[in-house]
Amino acid sequence: MKPIWIVDDDQSIRFVLEKALLREDLPTRSFTNTREVLAALEAAADDEMQGPQVLVSDIRMPGGSGLDLLDKIKAKHPGLPVIIMTAFSDLDSAVSAFQGGAFEYLPKPFDLPRAVELIRRAVDESQREEVSEERMAAAPEMLGQAPAMQDVFRAIGRLSQSNVTVLITGESGSGKELVARALHKHSPRANGPFVAINTAAIPKDLLESELFGHERGAFTGAQTMRRGRFEQAEGGTLFLDEIGDMPFDLQTRLLRVLSDGHFYRVGGHNSVKANVRVIAATHQDLEQRVKIGGFREDLFHRLNVIRLRLPALRERGEDVPALTRHFLQQSAKQLGVEPKRISEAALAQLATFSFPGNVRQLENICHWLTVMAPAQLIEAKDLPPEVMAGSAAAVAAPAAAVAEREAAAAPSAAAAVASASAAPSAPAAGAAAVGSASWEAGLEQEAQSLLAAGRNDVWDVLSRRFESRLILTALANTRGRRIEAAQKLGIGRNTITRKIQELGLE
Repeated sequence: MKPIWIVDDDQSIRFVLEKALLREDLPTRSFTNTREVLAALEAAADDEMQGPQVLVSDIRMPGGSGLDLLDKIKAKHPGLPVIIMTAFSDLDSAVSAFQGGAFEYLPKPFDLPRAVELIRRAVDESQREEVSEERMAAAPEMLGQAPAMQDVFRAIGRLSQSNVTVLITGESGSGKELVARALHKHSPRANGPFVAINTAAIPKDLLESELFGHERGAFTGAQTMRRGRFEQAEGGTLFLDEIGDMPFDLQTRLLRVLSDGHFYRVGGHNSVKANVRVIAATHQDLEQRVKIGGFREDLFHRLNVIRLRLPALRERGEDVPALTRHFLQQSAKQLGVEPKRISEAALAQLATFSFPGNVRQLENICHWLTVMAPAQLIEAKDLPPEVMAGSAAAVAAPAAAVAEREAAAAPSAAAAVASASAAPSAPAAGAAAVGSASWEAGLEQEAQSLLAAGRNDVWDVLSRRFESRLILTALANTRGRRIEAAQKLGIGRNTITRKIQELGLE
């Protein structure tokens, strides 16, 4: 592990912090002024492991201030957490430290256990930032640890040597075009063009020309011959998004292309051969559209050779933290600003939101947070109003539903609780019993649902969800302080750190 660098001209401060951190198995390196630190950073430029994990600096020292040092470090090492030590009278300096990007400030004289806990938090933050930077350096085209997304990834892998037609289904904003691009990128046609068209976004009168092109003079305004999307995608992939909205008469023309591989430009008399792989996507129930006569059954079967269902974001809640950090990094890069961090409490709040707009909505929320959140660390209170309101509703609704079901199904139990509440010491016990029965009944119902679906990983799925919710709730209660959360849960510090990594809660 890289050392904690301590910068202070006071030998007693350095000595006390060194001893306290060594007891916590945290290596240290000490300096007496800013010049020594900058020289050491320069020397460590070629060997990352020689650099600091966290830097703790006094604010006033001979030969240069801690604020000047902070500015220079943030310019070259923006992800390095810096803790500024300052006297109580230096409140203005503390404000300046935060504005300069300090992780936290430590007032002197400080309580030693609190100082160690603060440094430990900074170490955790530093390690999280290193992991995030590694992930961003090899930024995947798609993110997802949820079982449903892993199924999608496996399907893309199995289809990597195939040119077969694929139909992607899923709610709006769930990332269907990303899947289509991944299918193209990992196919034998990867060197050819990828052409996308949203059939719902183009007026019916223009869609035919957009798809198949037109000859000169085919209609008013057609002054030159124009190649359509099928010709533009020659040798590659054509992605037809929102295929369920395609006009019925155009469905017939598309069916002919898929059947014999030829088409005619609008106003043309010579057939054009189409060497194109078609991938279609829709948020609609095409089987239902076929039943009501809105979609051709023969075209449906032509498109439905391989079907990939993309899960909604609410079905893959364990992916929200990784996606959030990815989009925050992406937003910062687009805006040319330093990426913001997000607290565990804010992530826990996001995890309770239903995301009706799916991944696209989460991406927009991260854009909003990058611009609107007042500090570099995003707290739960900084989340947009719709998330706060939606999360509160999501928490309240299941509780109300459970209470309603139990009241209807078990009037005798309700009567027993009411009877018990007449005793002076009974209400709290009665409420606890009802609460316990509620979540245990919910657990039993969820287990029955998974077992009935034929799943063979029920233990793993429910255990991960239980542990994730328990840890996130504890972290929200302690405002992200892991050591305190571990103490309240009755587990060790190393255990909670390992579980956070295993469950993808970083």
